[in-house]
Amino acid sequence: MSDPENPHAPSERSRVNRYRWLARYDRETITAILDAMPVAHVGYIHNGNPVVTPTLQWREGDRVYWHGAAHGRMMQTTAAADVCLTVSILDGLVLARAAFNFNLNHRSVMVFGRPDAVTDPEEKTRLLKRFVDSYVPGQWERLRPVTSQEINATAILSLPLSEASAKLRAGPPEDNDEDYAFPVWAGVLPIRLSVGAPEPDPRNLPSVRTPETLSAFSIG
Repeated sequence: MSDPENPHAPSERSRVNRYRWLARYDRETITAILDAMPVAHVGYIHNGNPVVTPTLQWREGDRVYWHGAAHGRMMQTTAAADVCLTVSILDGLVLARAAFNFNLNHRSVMVFGRPDAVTDPEEKTRLLKRFVDSYVPGQWERLRPVTSQEINATAILSLPLSEASAKLRAGPPEDNDEDYAFPVWAGVLPIRLSVGAPEPDPRNLPSVRTPETLSAFSIG
């Protein structure tokens, strides 16, 4: 149901309240942020207590997926309750002329809803392959074949992106007019994640070579 105060927000709980001008609700912005950062945090209530669990997420179409131990607390609890999945990317420290205006350049997404569980073993295998290959193309086929026990021990949940919002900030500090005359350095300290050179396992077999597709891995 749409929010009458903000027709762009898909629901009341997904509407950005603070700094509304930083909000984005379009699918292109939301999926771009999800695709750029695999680390997510899933918030839920367990035994009456709030819990936030870090995990890895990946997107396929209009759904976001995450996996975990089938008998773990997160997967068992969130399979039957509403959750909030968040992804955040830090792009820089915004150093203003006043501490009150200190800020961050960032991109973030929040997705709300009740997850759907993937139970079919073949679909779980396909999605896990999609997950692995999304980082290093062709990696799944190089690995030791997955076993049925491993598939059964893994739970996969997903949310549609129908109730999602993004928040982005970029640019220089925003100070009070009178503070621009204060003699202190102000500006942005950019922060970026970077991918280094592959570091081989010392126990690799002598005949094993580094996959060329590792160079395709990127994050940011």
